[in-house]
Amino acid sequence: MKPALLVLNLQVPAHLLQMAQAFPDFEVIYAPEADQAEAAISEHGARVQCVCTIGATGLSAAQMQRMPELALVCAMGAGYENIDVSHAKAHGIAVGNGVGTNDECVADHAMGLLIAAVRGIVKLDKATRAGVWRSAMPLPANVSGKRLGIVGLGTIGAKIAKRAAAFDMPIGYHNRKPKEGVSYAYFDSLLELAAWADVLLVATPGGAGTRHLIDAEVLSALGEKGVLVNIARGSVVDTQALAEAVRTGRLAGAGLDVYESEPQPPQELIDLDAVVLTPHVGGWSPEAVQNSVDRFIANMRNHLDGKPLVSPV
Repeated sequence: MKPALLVLNLQVPAHLLQMAQAFPDFEVIYAPEADQAEAAISEHGARVQCVCTIGATGLSAAQMQRMPELALVCAMGAGYENIDVSHAKAHGIAVGNGVGTNDECVADHAMGLLIAAVRGIVKLDKATRAGVWRSAMPLPANVSGKRLGIVGLGTIGAKIAKRAAAFDMPIGYHNRKPKEGVSYAYFDSLLELAAWADVLLVATPGGAGTRHLIDAEVLSALGEKGVLVNIARGSVVDTQALAEAVRTGRLAGAGLDVYESEPQPPQELIDLDAVVLTPHVGGWSPEAVQNSVDRFIANMRNHLDGKPLVSPV
């Protein structure tokens, strides 16, 4: 029987066909749901050599142990927080990701959420459809000139900063350490960045190290006129604290593409019209998804040819 390529994340038929055509010596097994993945590993685990997944789905040590021939795990996006990288590397399993394949798309979406949240575009749309005219509504705030604090000035954060600069937004950032060659204001304290910013935008990796990094104290520092935008991972923001801050007027609003409750909507937030919600599509566009598929294929091809991965973790 052929070795297997196990695909654990959502794919369109054309991309599954692209993978099958790229690797005709492999059987592509598609199992995007948890129960399907369990069944696929139970039936085909002995011949799975490569796994395609995403950070949110990941691949656990226990799953890897059930695939004795596994040699490669690749996340299609930049995130790999739920892949047990330590276990993989300890057992000679290569780990790659799709860093850079959807950065432009995520940065575009982040700016869309920022503008929608600051200007109240979703509320304005709803009011207009209900026949409410502008004279009956409060003035929406400017975006230009607002201070933007970026939590995690990586590749995506830098692309967001570039876009924000076109809106004449002063930019500050918080990382574990300053970035060389960056002219934006550096804050070694997240609380100080939140207190300075009008908009706090989260672009940091997910995982245990950043869980609830944005908590009640940070939201309080951001203040009653502040806006939070999160395009990173839902786990980075304390959802309950965010809901309470918006409900009590201690925060002006938020724009979120990611949630702790994924794929279920955040029940604490869905009735708050000051919060703009999208269903984790920041990195999704035809162009970005195609880039991610192409990168996965390039990583797998290099691995099979005995070459370094294009984007190793």
